[in-house]
Amino acid sequence: MKKFLPLIASLFFLFSCSTSVQKGQFTVTGELKNASDQKIYLEELYFSQKDPAVLDTSEIKNGKFSLTALAPEEGLYRLRLEKSEAAFIFINDQPAIPFSSDLNSLSLENAKFNSPANYLLRSFMVDIEKQRKELEDKASILQQYKNPLPSDSTYQVMQLDILDKQAKFQQNVLRYIDTTSNAVMALFSLGYTRDIEPEKIETAIGGLTKRFPTNQAIATIVAQYKQLIAQNKSLPKIGGIAPDITMADTSGKAFSLSMLRGKYVLVDFWASWCGPCREENPNVVNAYQEFKNKNFTVLGVSLDKQKAEWTKAIEEDHLTWYHISDLKYWSSAAVAPYGIEGIPYNVLLDPQGKIIAMNLRGNDLKIKLSELIK
Repeated sequence: MKKFLPLIASLFFLFSCSTSVQKGQFTVTGELKNASDQKIYLEELYFSQKDPAVLDTSEIKNGKFSLTALAPEEGLYRLRLEKSEAAFIFINDQPAIPFSSDLNSLSLENAKFNSPANYLLRSFMVDIEKQRKELEDKASILQQYKNPLPSDSTYQVMQLDILDKQAKFQQNVLRYIDTTSNAVMALFSLGYTRDIEPEKIETAIGGLTKRFPTNQAIATIVAQYKQLIAQNKSLPKIGGIAPDITMADTSGKAFSLSMLRGKYVLVDFWASWCGPCREENPNVVNAYQEFKNKNFTVLGVSLDKQKAEWTKAIEEDHLTWYHISDLKYWSSAAVAPYGIEGIPYNVLLDPQGKIIAMNLRGNDLKIKLSELIK
C-alpha cells in the first residue's frame, strides 16, 4: 500500500473568551534554548496528504512561548518555527504539556514533551529510527557489490540477514499496533506499514475498534483500511495466474501475454520517461542474455504516451525482447489489473502463467532464474 495513508475525519475547534478551561483545550508551554525571537506555530497533522492546519500562533521571547488549541479527542500535532526548519511533533494527551529542547542540540531524545503519551511517542520514534538506520546501513553495504554471482555465499548471507531484519522490523510494527494503549500511537505506527502486505495488517487493525470503541479517527481509518484490503485481495498474488494483457506491439499488431505460455516470462512494466526504469534495464538485459536460450523471455509493457519515444528507448537500451503498449500513460489497461503504483515493476511467471516472484530488482532476477532453470 505504498501510496496510501488513511484519511481522518476533519476536527472542529471551538474558541471561547471564557477564562475557564474548556473540554478538549490543551496548552503547550515551552522553553527552546538557543532560539532567536520569532513566531512559532501550533499545527494539527493529519494521517493523510491533507496539509497541516495552523491552530495557534505565538511569539518566542527569550526562548519561551505558550500555545493553546481545542480538540475533541487526542491527535497528532506539530510545533513549527518561523526561522528554522526544526519541527517537533506531539500528542495532546493532557491539558498542560511542558516542552523543552535546544536548537543547538536537536535529536529525538532531546526534544521532550513531558506527558505519558509523548513519552510513548518519543520512545517509539527512537527505537524505530534505530532499526531503520541499521537496515539502511546494511543495504548500503550490499549495494557495493557489483553484479554478484548467484553462488557468492557472502552476498547471499548478507541478503538473508537483511531479509530477516526486515521481517523482524515488520513484526515489531504490527505487534506495536496490536498492543499499544494509545489510539494516536496506533495510528502513527500504521504509517510504518507501507511495505507490509495488507493481509498481515488486517489482523492488527481488526482489534483497534474494540480497544478504542469511542475514537472517531480509529473508526474512520479502520474502515478505510478494510476497504483497501478487500481491493488488494483481488490483485495478482504469487501462486495465482497472471491477468492476460493484449496490446499492440511496436509494429501495431495485437500481442497477448498468454501467447508466451510454455516459457518463463518476466512481465516488465516500464516507460521511456522513467529514469529508474532506464537504470534498471541493463540488469534485465544481462539476465535475458544469459537465460534467453533456456526457456526464458521478457515481455515489456510500456506506460509511454508517444510511440517514437517508446521505440527509441527500446533501441537505445538494447531491449531485444517482446514489447507492447497502448500508449495511454497511467491510464494503461495494464495498471488496474496488476495494481501498479509505480514503475519499474515486474512479475515473473512460470510456463503455466503462474506468478512465482514479483518486483525483482538488480541481480535478484538472475538469482531467481538460476534457482528455477538448472
